[in-house]
Amino acid sequence: MGTLVLSAEQYLGVRPEEVFALFGQGERAGWLFDARCDRLAVGSTVTLTAPIGGEVGVDLLGRISALAPPGRIEIVHDQPWRGKIRLTIDRHGEGSRVRLRAELDNEGLDWLIRLRGHQSPDPLSADEHRIGVMTSKSGPGSVFSAATSYLAAMAVDEINADGGIGGRTARLLVGDDGTDPGKAVVEARRLVQAGCRVIVANTTSASFNAMATALQSTGLLLVHSLMNEGGGSGELVFRLGERPGAQLEAAVAPIMKQSGGRRWYLAGNDYCWPRVVSGVAHRVVNHHGGTVAGIAYAPLGTTDFTPIIEQILASSAELVLSTFVGADLVAFERQCHAMGVRDHARTLALALDEPTVERIGVDAAAGSYGVAGYFTALGNEQNIALLKDYRSEFGRWAPPVSSVAESVYEAISLYAGAARRAASDSPRDVARSLRSGRFHFPRGEVNIENPNSMQQDLYLAQVSDGQFSIQQTIGR
Repeated sequence: MGTLVLSAEQYLGVRPEEVFALFGQGERAGWLFDARCDRLAVGSTVTLTAPIGGEVGVDLLGRISALAPPGRIEIVHDQPWRGKIRLTIDRHGEGSRVRLRAELDNEGLDWLIRLRGHQSPDPLSADEHRIGVMTSKSGPGSVFSAATSYLAAMAVDEINADGGIGGRTARLLVGDDGTDPGKAVVEARRLVQAGCRVIVANTTSASFNAMATALQSTGLLLVHSLMNEGGGSGELVFRLGERPGAQLEAAVAPIMKQSGGRRWYLAGNDYCWPRVVSGVAHRVVNHHGGTVAGIAYAPLGTTDFTPIIEQILASSAELVLSTFVGADLVAFERQCHAMGVRDHARTLALALDEPTVERIGVDAAAGSYGVAGYFTALGNEQNIALLKDYRSEFGRWAPPVSSVAESVYEAISLYAGAARRAASDSPRDVARSLRSGRFHFPRGEVNIENPNSMQQDLYLAQVSDGQFSIQQTIGR
């Protein structure tokens, strides 16, 4: 099947030159397909809510790839599928007609069909070994998941170049949880029915926990690849990724020393991972001579954080520990900058990564800290090769690699290696083979000791000019 082209139109009562200049520029231009873009320039990130699929508004995450003032803006996007958008602006009477044309390939069509509650048939072939990845192609988590599908595809391609698994071709199937636990369960069951032998979950802990409960009788291997709070593992449930205790021990004391601050305000999304982080933070902050001045949570999908930011300002906190994720983290940091928090406090955000930083923006992200097991700034040969292959495969406009996305690349590679060592298709046999080992990845050496323990170096990094600079390496 070829590429479909979908279109939509808006009529605006201003000249084309004004429409073009206002694209994505704050509240005045919000009506232009709700585009959000800090700077009208080639390479700038864009979030655009397009009326694709009738009444459903779809957030498309991409960046500007071409401009022809005042009549054309072209955007390449990666979420919820990979495609291109062309906006053309023509004079229409006293105003303008704005037309949107969006490409919809097979991946996009399948996604849209599932969005409408339907399924497309995908019969299992006897010569396939299917690997499922659950990610957030939509919802607030789509920001931190931007490169996940690409890194998963790279891992599967490498597996197949090395002979596949048990003589069969590895095939990747991707599910979208919409950053919602209920949708995660529906999509996970779809992947099970499609014949996946493992699901690598690159989602919030809320979605992962819902999946683990729903799938416990299926005999499927389930792997949580990105940072999480731990707990709830078992024979067929693996939790990899960074843990909050290790992250905070690596970051709290150095940040207090650099900033001279001692008063922390804890703010994050309202689900299990941020609440566990807050509990650990109280202990770590107190141990290093700091105090917690306040704590607040907001539901996933919040866009206005004014009440929380006012509490932060009133608390006289010198440091903010943020456990917001994805689009919520972007909105929170941008509002903190706009409301003057940056004049008084620095932020440590445990989920801060490269795709999130570029959407927060150069000014709003400046000085913020992240702590993770991987950053693109790592200079080892394996990471340099990974980034080169990634750009060669997906182009200059693809979203940056991050710890979140790279963790899926690792998890799929770990699974394939375990399946080959086990010489078996049984998830239990593969799980036993996966329980321990020492591995080398772009993030460095990784040690697995049990389903709920992964040891790795952590890196404390600070944002400057829109890029992470690694400040400190904390060994295993």
